Amino acid sequence: MALPTALQKLRIPAVASPMFIVSNPELVIAQCTSGIVGSFPSLNARPQEQLGQWLDGIKEALQKYDAAHPDRPSAPFAVNLIVHKSNERLEEDLADVVAHEVPIVITSLGAREDVNEAIHAYGGIVLHDVINNRFARKAIEKGADGLIAVAAGAGGHAGTQSPFALVREIREWFDGPLVLSGAIAHGSSLLAAVASGADLGYIGSAFIATNEANAVDEYKNMIVDSAAADIVYSDLFTGVHGNYLRGSIESSGLDPDNLDSSDPSAMNFGGGGDSVGGAKAWKDVWGSGQGISSVKAVGPASELVDRLEGEYVEARERLAAL
Repeated sequence: MALPTALQKLRIPAVASPMFIVSNPELVIAQCTSGIVGSFPSLNARPQEQLGQWLDGIKEALQKYDAAHPDRPSAPFAVNLIVHKSNERLEEDLADVVAHEVPIVITSLGAREDVNEAIHAYGGIVLHDVINNRFARKAIEKGADGLIAVAAGAGGHAGTQSPFALVREIREWFDGPLVLSGAIAHGSSLLAAVASGADLGYIGSAFIATNEANAVDEYKNMIVDSAAADIVYSDLFTGVHGNYLRGSIESSGLDPDNLDSSDPSAMNFGGGGDSVGGAKAWKDVWGSGQGISSVKAVGPASELVDRLEGEYVEARERLAAL
């Protein structure tokens, strides 16, 4: 099946993942003008009334860029909607998304037919993130256009299955748009995602260490200084298993090797998550995927995309020469 127009003609086959707190209009614009899909969670715009302003600003900036670069137009952007019942803003955020005709919507933590129908009504596409094949089938049954397979090693909320296993299981029955998430911070890893059967790779943690990201310097520097061994998988902070930087857990006064367990009933996305021992997920305890050893310095998002493209092309040429 051919990819939807919004996912075609990207500089490299990549979607920048929406990161709570971190992703803001400045980062999204930098990602899109660099040639990949940029995205942000609607919940990052606070108060809710700010969401419409963000959408206006992003669309205006991309239109201005396109007018100045007709030979190299920007990539489309996406908004992430948390459809879990605890998200009290969903209906208002969805209304803003529809009013602004956001080209790509990423839905998380539940799948709702009415949300998908509202987006389809103006021609938008819906990508739903899943951690296993069962959830993938449910998402498509409820009208999602494509899937984001969140495999082991992904930043933030993540699954435990190997990306190879998860992609193969989904591809046995689904030939639509498939994005793979899981420790992709290098161009060769992006090529591997495509070779495994995905259409695009989902890249998040590497963008934390960019000038445009809404993250404190300590967070950015910890991304640069850390590796896969510094990532801790826990459900304590939000009720959903996710990957977090060990150093941020320790800085919050917690022992990363002796964390309590939580359960899905603890999920609360109305205010972005509950605090644990005074530490709040994403604000104090920082999410990150396992691929960050490829991140060597903090710099502009455009330079990160340049690096990824160079590595992607080099890896593809290397394989072609075999």
